[in-house]
Amino acid sequence: MPWDSDVDVHVSADTMHFLASYYNMTIHTCRTEHAPRGKNYMLEVNPKWVNSSPEDSLNTIDARWIDMLSGVFIDITAVHRTPKKPSMMFCKDDHHYRVSAGPCKLKRVCVKEADLFPLRDSVFEDRPVKIPYNYAELLQQEYGRVSLTRTRFAG
Repeated sequence: MPWDSDVDVHVSADTMHFLASYYNMTIHTCRTEHAPRGKNYMLEVNPKWVNSSPEDSLNTIDARWIDMLSGVFIDITAVHRTPKKPSMMFCKDDHHYRVSAGPCKLKRVCVKEADLFPLRDSVFEDRPVKIPYNYAELLQQEYGRVSLTRTRFAG
């Protein structure tokens, strides 16, 4: 991706709880036309994922989907409801998401739930994926306007 050096995904805290409870340290084989024998991937969930504080800077990644041959991984971060502000959601990297109308006065990215849902169908590296509904605005907020036109990453 031209705007970032790695791949990150967000899942709900409920989904992360499910993954941690039933799939932590499990190995999954994916067979494709390019890998007919299959490639193995492991889901590793950080036991500290339940600590949702952004101040826990050593545990900002809640889980990883790891290619067992190359070691390449995708970071997975849980999105939590804000206990004192039910109109907000957040994740450990200090991104905040509004889930109802009203101003957002936080220092990092703030988006409306309508920017996230309903998820759109898309394709990433020839595979079907779900992406936020208003992906263009989210990318611009995080990486600037150039994120929609730049085709090479210099980082």
